[in-house]
Amino acid sequence: MGRAYQNRKESMAKTSDAKARVYSKYGREIYVCAKAGGLDPSGNLALRSLIDRAKKDQVPTHVIDKAIDKAKGGAGENFELARYEGYGPGNCMVIIECLTDNPNRTFGDVRLCFTKTKTKIGTQGSVSHMFDHLTILRFGGQEEEAVLDSLLMADVDVIDIENEEGMLTVFAASTESFKAKQALSEAFGEIDYDVDEIQFIAQNRAPLAGDDIEMFERFMGMLENLDDVQNIYHNVD
Repeated sequence: MGRAYQNRKESMAKTSDAKARVYSKYGREIYVCAKAGGLDPSGNLALRSLIDRAKKDQVPTHVIDKAIDKAKGGAGENFELARYEGYGPGNCMVIIECLTDNPNRTFGDVRLCFTKTKTKIGTQGSVSHMFDHLTILRFGGQEEEAVLDSLLMADVDVIDIENEEGMLTVFAASTESFKAKQALSEAFGEIDYDVDEIQFIAQNRAPLAGDDIEMFERFMGMLENLDDVQNIYHNVD
């Protein structure tokens, strides 16, 4: 159940554009989270977790503060979550999460990415049943058995724990994020999470070959360039 990370060499201009997109996506998500759950990270644990993740991804403080200040005003955009599913190049399965203030526009933009790569957007539930929606917490400095005991004592629905060179990765039900972190905090004190996310993890991976590889990379690039897209999940190996 791991995550796959890709390292790509890009020009300085492309790197700058990529950073701007990351800042924009975090800014939008922080704004929505602060507006919905409160501006104080100590009282809005989802916001605190999001800010910590943004800092780990090197999002500047002024971007974070601007998003919170925008939420403080009360007015502004009303974003909502939109999730799309479908079959990409090589019949791979894809889930796309968006935050949008115009669902019709966003659906049209996402559908165009499928159309231009000769693939098919599906209905809700068409591929998500082949993914597990999980809380993922990765951290070091603790014993696996002690961590598992603390989670089970708190009645956390633990799916799996991986131990790799002293780093533990806890997989739990997507609804158990707060309960799991609270249990770990009570047992071990403050924990610095290397990963603190809720993701869709494919139950089975599928390889691509030939022209499908190039088309898949084009498909991913088109989706990532959409301002409304927050996360993309797929089963490509």
